[in-house]
Amino acid sequence: MSSKASLQSRRYRKNVEAVMRRLAVAITGLELPAVEKISQSREEDPFQVTIATLLSARTQDATTYAASERLFRKAATPEAMAKLTVKQIEKLIYPVSFYRYKARYVKATCAKLLKDFGGKTPSTMEGLLTLPGVGRKTANLVLILAYESRKNICVDTHVHRIANRLGWIRTRTPDETEQELYRATEARWWPYINLYLVTWGQNVCRPVYPRCPACAIKDLCPRIGVTVVSKTMPESYPLDPAVASD
Repeated sequence: MSSKASLQSRRYRKNVEAVMRRLAVAITGLELPAVEKISQSREEDPFQVTIATLLSARTQDATTYAASERLFRKAATPEAMAKLTVKQIEKLIYPVSFYRYKARYVKATCAKLLKDFGGKTPSTMEGLLTLPGVGRKTANLVLILAYESRKNICVDTHVHRIANRLGWIRTRTPDETEQELYRATEARWWPYINLYLVTWGQNVCRPVYPRCPACAIKDLCPRIGVTVVSKTMPESYPLDPAVASD
């Protein structure tokens, strides 16, 4: 690595540390992502984290949370859920996006777990990716939340968008973002990147009209790609960025 590239790498890592430290404080009091709440309430159950993450794709958090709770009250294990019909699952998870397709994935995942894994949710990336409907985002989140992995980064659209806005990376897809973030950030931040950036993305750094003027990390963010901002902030967010100092 050239001296110029090495200097740039150190600057990026310093920025990552400053941003993550501030966000650790700034997300206090904000609504957590649905799967995080489900993980906490369900005692990090790997199966339920997997199913909740499957349901969460392209679905608002409130809808994901309510649908997951309905489904788990009816069937909380692969054995119990496998006994439900696809139509029953559809009814329980409606109105999550693509609920018919997701109901089939849920049913097929339960069958796969019972047939190939003895009813246990795999604890490896390779095993999780064999489950119907499970991609890298879901697998990474299950490993982080249910198996306390410190070697994985979960990247959804919020993480992809914000990491690029901050200039940490320059990527076109979430899969590219995941791989680049392993190189651009220190391993100690990997388990927290999804929690911090998703929470921030849902409440402040939104896809359209991000709430930049009172943002806790505005002095650390080059706002790459941002053209129009909003002047409003959530009532629960502390407007003075000084409360989130390093």
